[in-house]
Amino acid sequence: MIQSFRTVLTSVLALLLTACAQSGETGRAVRGFDPKQIGKADIDRVADAHRRAVFEHVRVLAEKLYRRNPREWKKSGHASVEAALNQLLDPRSNWRLAELADYAKRPPTDKILLALQEDYAGDRVAAFVAGIGSMLNAAFEYKNEFFMLDELDPQKFYNSARNIEIAMWKLANARDASGNLLLLSNEIAAAGQPPNLSFEREFGKLIGNLDMLASIIADKQNRVIARVVQSVATALFLPVVTLK
Repeated sequence: MIQSFRTVLTSVLALLLTACAQSGETGRAVRGFDPKQIGKADIDRVADAHRRAVFEHVRVLAEKLYRRNPREWKKSGHASVEAALNQLLDPRSNWRLAELADYAKRPPTDKILLALQEDYAGDRVAAFVAGIGSMLNAAFEYKNEFFMLDELDPQKFYNSARNIEIAMWKLANARDASGNLLLLSNEIAAAGQPPNLSFEREFGKLIGNLDMLASIIADKQNRVIARVVQSVATALFLPVVTLK
């Protein structure tokens, strides 16, 4: 019954989109109107907006990490930060990096753990950001845009937010045998200079965005989110992807 309804709805939407396209060809389309909006409910537009914001935060974090840790983008022979970012954030790659091919069928959070292993010789920033990006991509069901027939799971966004809290803590505390941070992020106050907590603020925006979206979707679907109370210092990453 549900499948039949979806089939009918899809056909109706296709006809409406075709009509709008034809109207545009004859000059009768409303200026600035995107025919795809016909297939979207309010919650779909909200999800679209949140997705854009979430991945903008990821982009900002990637750039900040590369600028604080220039040795990382140089490991892959990139000529500049911009070149490294272009490869890492290329939408065609879908967060799949050649150097992380062995992690393709593992939980995305394993890439985060890899980035913060003392003996990892690769680009730590790329592994860390790819882990976060691929986890979020899974939470958004690998879609770039949402329509009425799409379904999102609020639990995945909640779990992603908690995982980013854990990743943020690990990033700030992972050190080598000599006590040096594996990746630099926030700067502590020194020599009369105030602390630089811009990383913490950006992570906070990302976490808040995910929690807000989880709450909106759960309320819309009348679902209950299973909330977890744990210490970030000892917590394990929560599942977001169902491995096959």
